[in-house]
Order: sequence, then structure tokens, then C-alpha cells
Amino acid sequence: MTTFFQNDLRPDIIKTINPRIGLIALSTDFTIEQDYRNICHQLPVDIFVNRIPFENPLNQENYLKMALHISDVSAQILPSEDVDIIAYGCTSGTIAIGAEKIKEEVNNSKPNAKVTTPITAAIKAFKHLGIKKIAVLTPYPKDVNVTVFNYLNENNLTIDSFSSFNLEYDSDIAQVSLESLQKEIAKIDLANVDGLFVSCTALKIVDVLDKIEKFQDTTIISSNQAIIWDCLRSIGIDTKIKGYGKLFES
Repeated sequence: MTTFFQNDLRPDIIKTINPRIGLIALSTDFTIEQDYRNICHQLPVDIFVNRIPFENPLNQENYLKMALHISDVSAQILPSEDVDIIAYGCTSGTIAIGAEKIKEEVNNSKPNAKVTTPITAAIKAFKHLGIKKIAVLTPYPKDVNVTVFNYLNENNLTIDSFSSFNLEYDSDIAQVSLESLQKEIAKIDLANVDGLFVSCTALKIVDVLDKIEKFQDTTIISSNQAIIWDCLRSIGIDTKIKGYGKLFES
């Protein structure tokens, strides 16, 4: 064919019926998006991701800067389209900004969307499983850990111990080896607690969470596990999922 000629075809346009999850991931986060894909890949749900500007190191000042972008970043998740729930993917950032402020900013541009965060989802998970006394593991520096400690206390959780890797950059957090996670968690005394809370969306614990639970004979709630669980339950997907801890099998 030397002269352009176009065949006009007639497709059937079928409206998508899957519920929609919008994920706001930090620009520096290597992990949370992969965890959503791995856990949800066989479920009838559509996931749409946008990134929010964030500057390391991890500290209160840099967390608070994100609040300026939440509404615009939410608006660019399927612009002019409804999204069923939007997940703000930063645990310690939620504590710094405030869950209500995050919800307000998201709903400025997506008024019909439910909103969840890792720390509010974790609190729901604790209540769901009857967990009241916990050990805590984070990768954060001390100043950030104090805010996490205070938040958990304010939500009526008893903290038996608090451990940290004292890292300041998401790139370092994402490269903590799975072997190191298992080895260091084995050093935490879990005999007298209901479970272990592992905070931070950048930490790659989801893939070994189930293994550690069984080896340590405990229950683990992690940031990404909790927020994905809360997203799915909030949009009516109650499927039990094996391999990612007791929470998803409850």
C-alpha cells in the first residue's frame, strides 16, 4: 500500500467494573508498589499509582512538606474519574501530618474516595485480631521513632519493646536483606506480647512475614500488609490470601 487507507473497525466498549485502588507512593519508595502488585495480582481489583515528592532524610520537616502535594497528587490518579479508595503510603509521614489532614487533602480532589494510611490500617488490624500488647520494629532514626511510640500509646496499645535499624534513607531501608530481617527479629523477645508491629512501607518484610510468624510463633502486622488489607476490606474484597501472614487469613 503506497497511499494511506484506514479500515474503520467497531470495538465493543465495556465499562470496567473492578473496584479501583489509588496508591500514593513516596517518590523515594522502592517497595510498596511491588507489595500491592504481589498480593493483589489475582484479585478483581484495579490499582493505580502516583508518586508524591519526598526528600530524604526521614524527619519531621520533610514529612510535613508532603502535605502541600497530597491534593494534586490525588487528582492525577485517573483525573476526573472516581476512585474507590486512596491509600497514602507513608507510616511515619501520616503520624507527622495527621490522618485527618491527609483525608481532607485527598478528598479535596477525590471527594468520593475512602482514605487509608499504613498506621490507621495497622490500628484497625490490631483491633481486628485482638492485639493489645506489642513489640515494635522500625528502620527509622530515633526522633521519628519517638513519634511512632507516642502515637501507638495514644491509641491504647501497650508497647513491650521498641527496636530500630536507625536508617535515614528509603534506599537503604529497601535494601535491608530478608536474611537480616529474620535474624534481627529473632533477637526480639516476643514471648509476652500479642504480636509484632513492623513499621515503614519501604521495608521489604511482606515476602518473609508468613515465614517469620510461623518460626517465631507470633503475629506480625506490617505497614504494607495492613494498608493493603484495609484497602481490600474497605472495598468489599474479603478473599483470604495465604502467604502474607495471619491478618490476610482472618
